[in-house]
Amino acid sequence: MPLIHPMPDPVAIHLGPVAIHWYGLMYVLAFAMFIALGRLRIKQPHIAQQGWTKEDLDDMLFYGMLGVILGGRLGEVLFYQPEMLLTPLRIFKVWEGGMSFHGGFLGVLVAMALWARKRQRNLLDVYDFIAPLVPLGYAAGRMGNFINAELPGRVVSNPDLPWAMIYPAVGDMARHPSAIYQMLVDGILVFCILWPFARKARPRLAVGALYVLLYGCARFFTEYFRTPDWEITVAGLPITSGQMLSLPMIIGAIAMLAWAYRQPAARTA
Repeated sequence: MPLIHPMPDPVAIHLGPVAIHWYGLMYVLAFAMFIALGRLRIKQPHIAQQGWTKEDLDDMLFYGMLGVILGGRLGEVLFYQPEMLLTPLRIFKVWEGGMSFHGGFLGVLVAMALWARKRQRNLLDVYDFIAPLVPLGYAAGRMGNFINAELPGRVVSNPDLPWAMIYPAVGDMARHPSAIYQMLVDGILVFCILWPFARKARPRLAVGALYVLLYGCARFFTEYFRTPDWEITVAGLPITSGQMLSLPMIIGAIAMLAWAYRQPAARTA
């Protein structure tokens, strides 16, 4: 017997005329984890040597929030929902959901470049520093997707799968809860690999590149269970939009790792 998505009210808390959405709460959780993990990270000996401070974290969070929200929303419009351009006001309704990770990723890269320039820090050191702080925030975002009944997965081939789920908004077929898969694999599993790796000094850019590689591979895998926004066929194989966007990440990350480990510079990340 498949599970049935409870379809909760997207508004978690009503404070008079103010409605606080579950999606917003997950973003607050993500940013709180960024600060908590960041404070642990600045205590790591090889990171402490670089002079990171709590003030740096707070400042980075502001820039990161702008990068995530602006980049994520713009990516959603360009990659997945171009019809929003017909009703531009919808673009600003972030609480309704619809945030592209790939867009948010690019937004954060730009935001951190601006922050590094402002603080006169090496940009690659900045990317290495923040990389382990990202996966759990991503996981929180995917939990927000699940609560909002977004990203219903593909129909399961075995309806007796214990965690198969019916999403009433899209029909009565049992589906993979793909948002949960992505929370566990793309978020939590990636964190469990990356955080221990980042606790030791690594070549500059190695930590950041490993995150991009891990996420790209994880996302490519979990896309097989997610209902695609669009799909094409390459050499007889179906490739989803998420996989198309993840392939450059995988290839680029492998190249960055190879470059990082060939550099004679001191290990700093």
